[in-house]
Amino acid sequence: MTVLNAEELQEILSTSFPEAEVARVEQVDGDTVLLCQPVTDRHGRPGGTLSGPTMMVLADTAAWMAILAQIGPVLLAVTTSLHIDFLRKPGITDLMARATVLKLGRKLAVVDVALFSRGHDALVAKAQVTYSIPSTHA
Repeated sequence: MTVLNAEELQEILSTSFPEAEVARVEQVDGDTVLLCQPVTDRHGRPGGTLSGPTMMVLADTAAWMAILAQIGPVLLAVTTSLHIDFLRKPGITDLMARATVLKLGRKLAVVDVALFSRGHDALVAKAQVTYSIPSTHA
């Protein structure tokens, strides 16, 4: 059951990081959210590929959005673990993240994040992200 829709999540993301180029929340569907990080040359690294930090930021952001979609605007939910495997060399094109909540407990949430280039099915990276949910959350 989703509590927040794509527009509400986008508002949280934009107001929480007003100075940053934030990703776009494109879709919320049950326990899954889809985000897009618009990519420019400044997101690249030598060799004509996206930088690892760009992919890690999107994985973490997508996990946070997937959790908030389920529990509401609990902004102090924080990352406790992020494991990422880089699978193939992505081009300098918009990066997509499909984040699916695997487990939502009272104190911890675990999210699977698949990263891929827009218009391509092959994964460029796969992440598993664990978040701590504050005890003040009901």
